[in-house]
Amino acid sequence: MAEVTLHPDWLATIGGEFEQPYMAALKRFLADERAQGKTIYPRPRDWFAALDATAPADVRVVILGQDPYHGPGQAHGLCFSVQPGVRTPPSLVNIFKELESDLGIARARHGHLKSWADQGVLLLNTCLTVEAGQAASHQGKGWEKFTDAAIAAVAADPAPKVFILWGSHAQKKAANVAGLKEGGMGAGSPHLIMRAPHPSPLSAHNGFFGSRPFSQANDFLLAHGRGAIDWRLPDVPPDAPTA
Repeated sequence: MAEVTLHPDWLATIGGEFEQPYMAALKRFLADERAQGKTIYPRPRDWFAALDATAPADVRVVILGQDPYHGPGQAHGLCFSVQPGVRTPPSLVNIFKELESDLGIARARHGHLKSWADQGVLLLNTCLTVEAGQAASHQGKGWEKFTDAAIAAVAADPAPKVFILWGSHAQKKAANVAGLKEGGMGAGSPHLIMRAPHPSPLSAHNGFFGSRPFSQANDFLLAHGRGAIDWRLPDVPPDAPTA
């Protein structure tokens, strides 16, 4: 997996995963796909962008996605985020609607969430690649084991964190991760685990709207001395990637 970068602290934490047989098989699969001329999103240097943007010791909030956007110009390695200048997808529109309802933050002019990652919000997809136009096409190829290891490393760190689990896929994945169990506010796990329906237009009205994840996350972080997240997005995205 040349062409990719990974934060050195993540390499020290889960770098051993790259030596596992499943990762070798994943590497062969991705090489074969590219050799067949298939377009894979995001570009290789962004496969580990979520981990590269947020060091393990800096994680305060974890938001789990499923797989990257499969349309051109959208995915860049942070779940739910899109490149500057790209139309905001429906699920992210609903996230912004809930953010406005929850904290009074007006909808941003773009959907680039890098400023959240810079503050310790780990925006991690379950699968880190996808074939263009083929949702879920890289599921079951090995990425899930790698991201399980990353989530388990975050959960094993006792510093209190917030895990925001939107939809059954994220909730089932988190339930299988060692060290992540029900808790928050002093019960069981040191972390706060919040569950809600996915922000997709198909399910957002079934309990996502009104769930107030952003204020609850900040209340928990402040109560545990970890500081609040500034959920506002800057008018000009930080470190916006070039084509």
